[in-house]
Amino acid sequence: MPDENHLVVRSALQLGYEGTARLAGVGATLAALLPPADGKLVRALRARCGIRDRFRSWGERGRDPARPLLWMHAPSVGEGLQARPVLQLVRQRHATLQLAYTHFSPSAESFARSLDVDFRDYLPFDSAEDARVALDALRPTALVFSKLDVWPTLTNRAHLSGVKLGLVSATLADRSSRRSRLAIALLAGAYGLLDAVGAIDAEDAERLVQLGVRRNVITVTGDTRYDQVWQRAQAVDRSTPPLAGLLSSRLTIVAGSTWPADERMLLPAFVAARRAFGSARLVIAPHEPTPAHLAPIEQWASQERLRVDRLDEANEASDVILVDRVGILGDLYALADIAFVGGGFHDAGLHSVLEPAAFGAPVVFGPRNASSRDARLLVRCDGGRAASGAASLADMLTGWLGDTAARTAAGARAATMVRGGLGAAERSLAVVEALLGLA
Repeated sequence: MPDENHLVVRSALQLGYEGTARLAGVGATLAALLPPADGKLVRALRARCGIRDRFRSWGERGRDPARPLLWMHAPSVGEGLQARPVLQLVRQRHATLQLAYTHFSPSAESFARSLDVDFRDYLPFDSAEDARVALDALRPTALVFSKLDVWPTLTNRAHLSGVKLGLVSATLADRSSRRSRLAIALLAGAYGLLDAVGAIDAEDAERLVQLGVRRNVITVTGDTRYDQVWQRAQAVDRSTPPLAGLLSSRLTIVAGSTWPADERMLLPAFVAARRAFGSARLVIAPHEPTPAHLAPIEQWASQERLRVDRLDEANEASDVILVDRVGILGDLYALADIAFVGGGFHDAGLHSVLEPAAFGAPVVFGPRNASSRDARLLVRCDGGRAASGAASLADMLTGWLGDTAARTAAGARAATMVRGGLGAAERSLAVVEALLGLA
């Protein structure tokens, strides 16, 4: 049983959390009065202006109370990619169900529009009143979170309303801030209410128990992203734009989701590799392809006397192809003889290495990869390697560019690693079906 001091701390945290959520709601109202801005915080606040009315409106006009409803929540695009295979299977096999999807980050807004769901919107801030309005409008049969984020106020109110609660592709990094005492004090109660959890692996399952999840509700189901990226790799059509105009016999390094910190290592490493393989080319897709981010890359290429072209202007003569839009990186990895994935030299950490691995490309990345299970698996099977800096990155690129057999074998090992993770979507679907009473 929790001691008295623990209960006092938890109550204080819950009061502070509710106060913060209410304050954020006030901020959303005020943000609507400000001129449009590109900042993520302002966009997140403005997007929630009128959100209660949007939920209520759909609840009155779109909700069919005779049909069960599955509500899936994924904070951003990465978690959304884990939710999407499950939503697709539910839609295919249970046509009578209604589907609702919410996200937290503005970066996931366009992704949400791509989903075949009946209702999509931002998740309201996690205040008691916002949770009540959302639940009254959607009247979900089950509420399933993707990856990790479980919102305590919403979870508690959903449980009291008889909504079944789940978590799929669940993972908790060893160094996650959610393992701190304060986080556990605030969140353990919500995690303890989950009725079914599909963990990515056994180690995640044990850490989730420490976070408050009941051991008897956890099954190991794997990561649905493996199914997602494999399907995309198999379906890609190299005969259509933009890939058709980029196909080449030149050795190609595709660098995806890069930040300036990554580029400070990658660009000199690429120049070093070109000294040995002068025909090698670089396709680089910055994580945020803003003018301020693209301009320094173009300036660098000019200084190195490399021909640089934006994506739509690229051709066989391009030494550096600069990707100035989002949404196509997953297909561009089809061009890769070697892939570099960004974030490993950046404070935010490594981005997904699965997409290039699914295409059979060996993957290199920076040293900040401790929270990436996929990176560890790639290194373990020698389908990927971690560079400590520009010099070691140059050695890795040069080594694989110069040894076709080694490069091909490493890429095959990377693809085999992804193939070994297939089936997670079906196993996660079984978790969701049980929550919906369809098992």
